[in-house]
Amino acid sequence: MGFENEMKLEILSKSQNEAFARVVVGAFASQLDPTIEEIADVKTAVSEAVTNCIIHGYENSQGLITIKANIKDNTLEVEIIDHGKGIENIEEAREPLYTSKPELERSGMGFTVMETFMDSLKVYSKIGEGTTVIMTKKFNSVF
Repeated sequence: MGFENEMKLEILSKSQNEAFARVVVGAFASQLDPTIEEIADVKTAVSEAVTNCIIHGYENSQGLITIKANIKDNTLEVEIIDHGKGIENIEEAREPLYTSKPELERSGMGFTVMETFMDSLKVYSKIGEGTTVIMTKKFNSVF
């Protein structure tokens, strides 16, 4: 694969695990000697992606969320995968303020937040099979 380092974490789709996921990915990214702001950006993006899995992917059921992260050179790639219901229209879901759960008072800004805090965002989804979000962030630090 050519990665300098990689990790994989599987958690249940429980809201209590969202904070754990963000801390784990933040700790993994810390080997790139990021600024406090860079770590906060990564943690925020991971929180949004994991929350989407819990709220939208699995809705009122429970399933596994897989988080993979790898580092190559000075770039962190984070992949967050659920095997939930999938997204019908990815482009619509990525629109700022779009929410499929207005009754839960969701802001509809999840993907927008991920795009804002990371350098790239890719979303793959199949109805009935789940969703994969891949985010990258390049760090300017010199080892």
